[in-house]
Amino acid sequence: AVVSTQSAHYGRGDTSVDMVLNRVTYRRRLSYNTKSNKTRLSKTPGGKLVTMYSNKTTQLPKCGDCKLGLRGIPAVRPTKLAGLSRRVKTISRTYGGTKCSGCVRSRIVRAFLIEEQKIVARVLKAQAKK
Repeated sequence: AVVSTQSAHYGRGDTSVDMVLNRVTYRRRLSYNTKSNKTRLSKTPGGKLVTMYSNKTTQLPKCGDCKLGLRGIPAVRPTKLAGLSRRVKTISRTYGGTKCSGCVRSRIVRAFLIEEQKIVARVLKAQAKK
């Protein structure tokens, strides 16, 4: 897309070259191509080509055990997450917002089986005493 053209005269003679003036500059003070300074080109309704700053991509909150993405919790940047209410950031369940449902289920089953094992061991010990 041509933004604006201007005839520029270079050297001697009649070598007239049409040069496209579509250079854009950063609009903020940071002048380095860092992760926080990513831009893309955009055309304004007036036809000007300007830089648009893009936000960093967000990551889904992950389960602490299996590292799968947690459903029901928005993927937003930490500063925005701090401003959200508690009901948006969590799920009304044990370990809600930190562990997925499958991992919570396996924890509950594991705890139950361990308790059952302890009871069986206690009964066997009592029978051995008799």
